[in-house]
Amino acid sequence: MIPNHRLLVPYAAPYFAYVLIATVAERFVPMEVNYLLRIVIVSATLLSARQWFFSFKGPKSPVVSTLVGILAGVAGLILWIALLTPFVSIADGKPWSQSAFVLRLLAAGVLVPVFEEVLMRGFVFRVALQWDEARKSKATDALSIAMDERSVNDVQPGAWSWVAVIVSTLVFTLGHTTPEWPASIAYGLLMAGLYVWRKDLLSCIVAHGVTNIGLSIYVYQTGNWQLW
Repeated sequence: MIPNHRLLVPYAAPYFAYVLIATVAERFVPMEVNYLLRIVIVSATLLSARQWFFSFKGPKSPVVSTLVGILAGVAGLILWIALLTPFVSIADGKPWSQSAFVLRLLAAGVLVPVFEEVLMRGFVFRVALQWDEARKSKATDALSIAMDERSVNDVQPGAWSWVAVIVSTLVFTLGHTTPEWPASIAYGLLMAGLYVWRKDLLSCIVAHGVTNIGLSIYVYQTGNWQLW
């Protein structure tokens, strides 16, 4: 068993590498270079960390999970647009160059769904579940037990608790801007429900990718850049 305190870095590193590049590099390089750096460095980080991850597939059919993920992604897209639109203004958005748009589309549609679901539903959700289980057993230091004596890789597919759903949704929400919080809460709950139902990360990754790609296309076609 590999305890969670040792798994924290490989599960979280791709996410924080992406955030670090996004916030630091934008001051020094054009947006196209910024996104190119994100794609290259975060992809390498994911590949080097993959040996630590549990399987994205669960006990159910991966084909069905993919199809369900596509449908959930479309539902999530509608939900996101509906809940974000009231909190942003057209003045908040500016058109992207063609090359920057393509690179962001690749990052948002392929890369972000993997590392966000790996961290949020793969690690945070499962650690919160293990903490909740330890807490319910009257352990005196439930968090230490969850981090030092448990492994997210040993959690049974689909195992859940309301604490795990709420904590993972809140952490997911905090990774977004304030106007995105209502949409992020709803989307986090949707992904948590999908993970519990399908018992795998595959469906969540597919859904997240469909939503992000769909949002990119919607923004490009309608000119509602404030939504992206």
